[in-house]
Amino acid sequence: MIVSASYRTDIPAFYGAWFMGRLEDGFCRVANPYGGKDYDVSLRRADVDGFVFWTKNAGPFQDPLAEIGRRGFPFVVQFTVNGYPVALEQSVPHPERSIGMLKSLANAHGRRAVVWRYDPIVVTDLTPPDWHAANFARLSAALRGACDEVVISFAHIYRKTRRNLERAAREGGFAWRDPEPGEKETLAKRLAGIAADRGMKLTVCAQPAFLVNGIEGARCIDAARLSDVAGRSIAAKAGGNREGCLCSGSRDIGAYDTCPMGCVYCYAVSSRDAAQKQLQNRSGAETGLRG
Repeated sequence: MIVSASYRTDIPAFYGAWFMGRLEDGFCRVANPYGGKDYDVSLRRADVDGFVFWTKNAGPFQDPLAEIGRRGFPFVVQFTVNGYPVALEQSVPHPERSIGMLKSLANAHGRRAVVWRYDPIVVTDLTPPDWHAANFARLSAALRGACDEVVISFAHIYRKTRRNLERAAREGGFAWRDPEPGEKETLAKRLAGIAADRGMKLTVCAQPAFLVNGIEGARCIDAARLSDVAGRSIAAKAGGNREGCLCSGSRDIGAYDTCPMGCVYCYAVSSRDAAQKQLQNRSGAETGLRG
C-alpha cells in the first residue's frame, strides 16, 4: 500500500509532529471526506510500500524525513514552488527559500525522491501567461539538476475556488480569469519547451486535453518512481481519483479544511480562518486530522 500524505492538506508544513506520532503508533484514523465513518489506515512498515508527501514548505519536515528513511520507508516529495505574488499565496515561503529546500531534499535523498510542481497555474493581471513563462524559466533554471520532472496543471474553478479568488481579487485589487483551452494549450507547450531545455520532463496532472506535442500525463503517486527510490519493485494497481488521473492506487491520510497556508486558489480549503483554528490545536483528535 502507498500512503499519500496528503493532497488534502500540507502535513509536512503543519502536521509533522502529528504524523510522526501516528507513525510511532503504527496507524492513523482518517476522517472520511465523503461523510461516512472514520477509518483506520495502517502505517506499519510491513503494510506500507512507501509514502508520497505533498508540500509547499518542507523545512519543518526535513528531520522527520530523515527518520522516516532510517525506518526503511521509501518516499517521494511532491514539492510545489510557484513563486506567486503574496496576493495569491499568503504564507508560502519565498521562492528562493523553497528552491533551497528542494535542492537540499534532492541532495539528501536523491533527485528521484523529489518532484517539482508548478501548479495550479492561475491567470490574473498579476500573473498573465507571459509572466508565467518568465517565472517558470527563472525557477526551472534555479532547479536544474535537482529534479527530473515538473508537474503542471491549470486551476480548476470549483465553487469555493471561485469564491475565494473573487474575495482575494476585491481585497488585492487585481482581476483573474479562466483562460480558454487554446490559450492553456499554448502555455503548456511553451512551458514544456523551457523544461526540456533545463533537463526536465514536463507532465500535466489529470488534464488530458493538454497532452500535446509529446507532453505526458503526470503520475503524481507513482509506483515506478517509488520503486526507483526504494531500489526494489513496488507494485500498485491504477487508482486515479478523478477523470484523467494516472496515479497508482494509494490511501490518503489528510483532511480537507486544515491547511492554513492561505493559497486563494486552493480546492481543499473553504475558509483559511477555519483552517487556522484547526491548526491552533494540534492534538490530532481535536482537529480535522484524526488521531
